[in-house]
Formats: sequence, structure tokens, C-alpha cells
Amino acid sequence: MAKDRKIDMVILGLLAHENLSGYDIKKRIDQSISFFWKGSFGSIYPSLSAMTREGLVEKVEDSERNGGREKINYAITSQGKEALRSWLEDSRAVNDMKYETLLKLFFGGVAEPQISINNINAFENEVRESLHILKFYQDNLSKVLNNPDHMYYYLTASFGVETYEAYLRWCTKARKMLEKENKK
Repeated sequence: MAKDRKIDMVILGLLAHENLSGYDIKKRIDQSISFFWKGSFGSIYPSLSAMTREGLVEKVEDSERNGGREKINYAITSQGKEALRSWLEDSRAVNDMKYETLLKLFFGGVAEPQISINNINAFENEVRESLHILKFYQDNLSKVLNNPDHMYYYLTASFGVETYEAYLRWCTKARKMLEKENKK
């Protein structure tokens, strides 16, 4: 069933706003939700094929040509909208957290503390870059909250800002602890 494949829900959610090609879906994921959800071409295209067979999406004609090839766009069907609504109504959610930096830190005791400090510094730099973008989104979205979709986008961006700010506080504390250990 489609709602067991989360990438399907991502695709249906994006198609609920506009018809998109597989390439456009990947771009939207990378530009808007990559802070909390990833999607690859290797998962998008098989999902589009499966959802087409299941009647959740359909191919729509597009006069635009891409390098001489017809661009294939997809549209959500009424059955797809119902599947998306059903998934939204289900309050159960899997909120996995997978950070390789934390995995490396967990096993950091087998190396000198400076290695973990370096990993924390790299993580902190990534977080700062993402936080800058999230704050930009949050600021822009705060100006258009009268649009219901924008309110939801704003809430998501705000969650990201608060979470990433907490990550930065943790980086400072963790680095201080490891630097103290490194001086021993």
C-alpha cells in the first residue's frame, strides 16, 4: 500500500500542489524539504511507476520538450488525494533520527578526542549553513501566513530553526567537554 512507502506520500503531497515531472519532484524535495526528508531519483521513479499502476497518479501531457524529448509530468488523482488525506489523518508517525556524526561520536572513545572535535566542527558548519537557509525561509514565509499552505511551510521551517539552534548549543557544549578531555 502506498502509505507504507513514505516517498509516495512526499510525491503525492507535492503533486497535490502542481503537476510535476520526476526531475521536478527531486528538485522540490532538494529545495524545500531536504532539511528533514531526502529523496533520490532511485526512489522517486519506481514510486511514480507503482503509483501510476495503483491509480494514485497519472501521466499528463506537457507540450514542453526537454532536449527533444517529451517531458512526462504526473498529476495526483482523486484516489491519490484520498490516500494522502488518509495518511495525514493517521497520527502515528515514525520519526527516525539518523546522524552519522552521532554514530561516530558514540564510538569516539577508540580514537583521540580531537577526531571527535573535528567531526563536531564539520557537523556544526553544516548546521550553520542549513540554519541560514531555514531562517531565510522562515522570514519570507512569516510575511505570507494568510495563505494556509504557507502557514504549514512556516511551521515546518520554524521547527527546523529551533532544532538547528539546539544543535548548535549542543555542539558548543560537546566541544568544550572534549577539549577538556583532550588537555588531560
